[in-house]
Amino acid sequence: MAVSLLAGEVSDLCLGKPALRFLSISATVGDALSALKRFGDNYISVWNCDNRHDCVGKVCMVDIICFLCKEENLSNPGTALQAPVSVLIPKAPGLVRHLEPKASLVEGIDLILEGAQNLVIPLEIGNRNSRKKLLQKTVSNSTLHNSSQYCWLTQEDIIRYLLNSIGLFCPTPINPINSLDIIDAQNILAVHYDDPASLALPFIARSHEMQTSVAIVDRDGKLIGEISPFTLNSCDEDVVAAIATLSAGDLMAYIDCGGPPEDIVQLVKERLQERNLEQALELMEEDSEISSGASFSSSYSSSSDEEFGVGRSWRSGGYSARVVRRSEAIVCYPWSSLVAVMIQALAHRVSYVWVVEEDGTLAGIVTFAGMMKVFREHLRTMA
Repeated sequence: MAVSLLAGEVSDLCLGKPALRFLSISATVGDALSALKRFGDNYISVWNCDNRHDCVGKVCMVDIICFLCKEENLSNPGTALQAPVSVLIPKAPGLVRHLEPKASLVEGIDLILEGAQNLVIPLEIGNRNSRKKLLQKTVSNSTLHNSSQYCWLTQEDIIRYLLNSIGLFCPTPINPINSLDIIDAQNILAVHYDDPASLALPFIARSHEMQTSVAIVDRDGKLIGEISPFTLNSCDEDVVAAIATLSAGDLMAYIDCGGPPEDIVQLVKERLQERNLEQALELMEEDSEISSGASFSSSYSSSSDEEFGVGRSWRSGGYSARVVRRSEAIVCYPWSSLVAVMIQALAHRVSYVWVVEEDGTLAGIVTFAGMMKVFREHLRTMA
């Protein structure tokens, strides 16, 4: 039964998924920022329209934030925004892969286990007349690319699909995770609470690529919070100034949904002035041209908010440590069952769960990819 389930087509998981809008590889970082703000999207697909019409990657606010946080860009963010959008696309190959609708779910899982973050699946538009009507209807907000539409298939989509049929894999899902060899204790990205937030930048970029997070620990190695790319993706670009000036602990407070405490905002401004980063200070001004996006070109298309359905900014209700304890990391224990950890991750819309010992010491992390590996091995034993 489990074998037949995973032999199903990936198109089965695409039902109801919204089509991607797109951004050309010839666009700028400013175009990407403007697109994300205008449409309220979490991610936007980037396409090479010259020859093969391939999706070459995706970008989001985290990519823009990490780019603007570079020392040379902090002093002149306006110039940085004119850089080609290609500078935001990770150099690691295979993070975004194309897959045909009739491909099996096993093929999709194998691509993710090879390192893919997202799978790009063509959607059925219909006959030529309906396609023509769609093109006319969406001419200013088009999801058509080379006369076709596409959607993302994410790791979360697959895990949710597997959970809905979890009984077919018993008894594996009820086993503790420490018996399944999926606790990763080697690739933990962590900084101390009092460390400068800027020290976490390489880890933020890496965790974004790995679809994990950056742990915040105390001097005894106990987990006390996290800097999550998911949380940063709900922020505006003014968080760049906070990363450049605050400690890791203060940054967690800054990115809370209700807005950062006024004393921390003032501290950021003072430190920017001390470093003569006047242009970075402009990123914090609510009515600035950069923040409003008024100066950016509108010659783009953008992906819809298909992944999480939440606002982009904390001002419009992003995740928060104050509201849902978003900075307080989601944790499990080595003896937690696989199915319990799956439910935890899906309930909190994250692709990982931290593993801690009984005293709170950080022991490792469990990811969606690690979970999928277990189900893939289960199938091999049944073959």
